[in-house]
Amino acid sequence: MNQHILLTGATGMLGKDLIQTLLKRGNKVSILSRKPHQIDQVKVFLWDVEQQKIDTACLDGVDSIIHLAGENIAKGKWTGQRKKEIIDSRVLSTQLLFKTIATNPNQVKNFISAAAIGYYGNRGDEILTEESTPGHNFLAECCIEWEKAIDQVQQLKLRIVKIRTGVVLAKNDGALKSMATPISLFAGAPLGSGKQWVPWIHYQDMTRIYLHALDNESLTGAYNATAPYPVTNKQLTKAIAKQLHRPVWPFSVPEKILQFILGEMSSMVINSTHTTAQKIESSGFIFKYPQLEQALSDIYSA
Repeated sequence: MNQHILLTGATGMLGKDLIQTLLKRGNKVSILSRKPHQIDQVKVFLWDVEQQKIDTACLDGVDSIIHLAGENIAKGKWTGQRKKEIIDSRVLSTQLLFKTIATNPNQVKNFISAAAIGYYGNRGDEILTEESTPGHNFLAECCIEWEKAIDQVQQLKLRIVKIRTGVVLAKNDGALKSMATPISLFAGAPLGSGKQWVPWIHYQDMTRIYLHALDNESLTGAYNATAPYPVTNKQLTKAIAKQLHRPVWPFSVPEKILQFILGEMSSMVINSTHTTAQKIESSGFIFKYPQLEQALSDIYSA
């Protein structure tokens, strides 16, 4: 059966790719947006998360919700106000959806939500499964509050899936673009110790995991959405440099310099998160790009 999907966070990199993929599959797609948009074959409904306002007609005929909405964590230094905005954008949007589903007639059966590997914090070489305890820094705090809000939706007897997203690699957006810029300018070097684990994933595999969660009713709970072969920051830097035909400096950028420039946000590149993809693979998902070199080759040849 071709489902009707309601999507939030539709203007982001993953949201845009999901819309096009869902439409090609024959799914009906509606989105929630803060501003009016014209998207071919897509119905746009408005919401205001801060004011907790939403067009309740967004639920009409919807079978599943894919919830991606959340402020970009890499946009601006983490001041107290900015950290509040990052958490609120995730928690309040989820709570608004929960209240809307709970108080309006609907046929929603599945609630598939973004989450993040920031949940685990900075864990060195520890191999992290979905059962691992959460970390203790700001990213972990944000993810804990986010998942608590998602778990509330279980009260409505819906199937809940939490996709703990890693570092999504795509050519012209997100983390890869930021990492590639200094390398392309002949200023490439590992960050911090360079030994920290980076749980990466090709953007196409990221989209495919959401489709897998949508199509397989046996999936419930949290899943690490990261490639089965994580790499260190040093390995990632060298792999990007190889694709760009650029050198890598034989020294690392010290953590203290990163902390001076980025403040608390430096944890995004200093954290070491060695996740395992065993749970999502055991559910029948097959990665198209399990190896980093293979993934980067595809991205840069596109």
